[in-house]
Amino acid sequence: MNTIDAKGLACPGPVLATKEMIENENPESITVIVDNEAAGENVSRFLNTQAFQVSVDQNNGEIRVMGKSIGEKTSADPQKEETDTDVKRTMIMVTTDRIGFGDDELGLKLMVNFLKTVKEMGSDLWRLVFVNNGVKLTVEGSEVLEALRELEANQVHLMVCGTCLDHFSLLDKKQVGTTTNMLDIVMAMQFADKVIHL
Repeated sequence: MNTIDAKGLACPGPVLATKEMIENENPESITVIVDNEAAGENVSRFLNTQAFQVSVDQNNGEIRVMGKSIGEKTSADPQKEETDTDVKRTMIMVTTDRIGFGDDELGLKLMVNFLKTVKEMGSDLWRLVFVNNGVKLTVEGSEVLEALRELEANQVHLMVCGTCLDHFSLLDKKQVGTTTNMLDIVMAMQFADKVIHL
C-alpha cells in the first residue's frame, strides 16, 4: 500500500500530495496520514472524486485516510459540472462575517442583509466561498443559516474553508456547506466567470 505522511502539512498540502501520487503512480490503494479533521475530510472527498472507496481511522490524534480504487473517476474537474454557456458563473468570496469597517455591529447587519438578498442574483450565483472570519457565518448560532440553506436548496454550492474552521475550533459546529481546501477554491476561481470579494 502506498502511504503519504502528510502530518503537519498546511492546506492544501495533503490533497496535493495525494493528487501527485495518484497521477504519477496510479495506485490501487493509498493511505494518507494527517493530523487534523479538516485535512481528513478534504483528502477523503478528493479520493472519492478519484473513484476510491474511502475509510478513515483515528487514533491518538492521527487520522489515516485509506482509499481503494473502485473504477473510473467521477470527473477530472469536479468544478465543471455546469455546461450551459448562457449562464454566467459568479463566485463570491466571503472573507469576513461583516461588511466594511468602522462599526462592527453595522457591518454584521449589512452582511446578514446581503446574504439574505444575494439570491436575487438568480442562476448566475454559482459559488459562495467562506474563508477566514467568514466561516463563522456557516456555524451554529449564525443569523444567516436559514438563508444559506435556502441557497443550497437552489443549487448554490457553499464552500467552507476547513483550515479556517479548524483555526477557530469550529469544525464540529459547521451547519451548512462543504468543508473545502485551497485547491478546490483555486479551481473554482479558475472556472468562475466573475469573482466578487467581500
